[in-house]
Amino acid sequence: MDFLELLKALILGFVEGMTEFAPVSSTGHMIIVDDMWLKTEEFLGKYPANTFKIVVQLGSILAVIVVMWKRMLSLVGLYNIDGQSRSMKGRFNLMHVIVGMLPAVGLGFAFKDFIDDHLFKVEHVIYALVAGAILMIVADKFAPRKPKVDSLDDISYGLAFKVGLVQCLSLWPGFSRSGATISGGVLFGISHRVAADFTFIMAVPIMAGASLVSVLKNWDTLSMDYFGFYAVGFISSFIFALLSIKFFLALISKVKLMPFAIYRLVLAAILSIIIFM
Repeated sequence: MDFLELLKALILGFVEGMTEFAPVSSTGHMIIVDDMWLKTEEFLGKYPANTFKIVVQLGSILAVIVVMWKRMLSLVGLYNIDGQSRSMKGRFNLMHVIVGMLPAVGLGFAFKDFIDDHLFKVEHVIYALVAGAILMIVADKFAPRKPKVDSLDDISYGLAFKVGLVQCLSLWPGFSRSGATISGGVLFGISHRVAADFTFIMAVPIMAGASLVSVLKNWDTLSMDYFGFYAVGFISSFIFALLSIKFFLALISKVKLMPFAIYRLVLAAILSIIIFM
């Protein structure tokens, strides 16, 4: 790996870390930046390049664990987050996460090859940006005026599953996992901040699993020559994600989803002009 190639990994890590938690699609932004300017596929190959776009998200996931470590430990009863003696049955726990991630995991396994072969393209990201923006606008417009759920501990297993069904839309690169999950949560009566917290927590096992599956599937195409590229991307995404998480969590309660939807539509329009005109 030469300096220019490592610089590309740093840039992609920056893009991932700064966009992973905003509902704008980090994978979509990496595909846009990579396909239009950096072109890592030319020296990594198609499948190692796609695997990088998934694995680099582990840096952002590690940032979630660092920021939300108390809540993560509380999922398995190792930390009493509110200082009360409420049983695990009456609080948000690991089973909520499992129930919420089941739909996306099932569909992800079923359509992994199709997604890798056909959807990691700028054109499809444009369509996903628009579709995701529409869902976010609908969520803000039709959500209950007063949220019914204002704490993670008030989320039921049934509600976690319904939000997980909406999260399946994020399998389409460019749609955004956080955008789909927050929108679904808001439509079902969860506050924007709690829906964001739920999104971040569910992202940990989902992205860890997706990264493992992608690495195993493309193991024969990977090489230790790529280690430096992957490592730089991972470290970069971790650092920039740490900087962006708390900012986004504070912002989402104030501005909700509409500004992000507008950004997605503007970006889709600009990309359409560049690609199709």
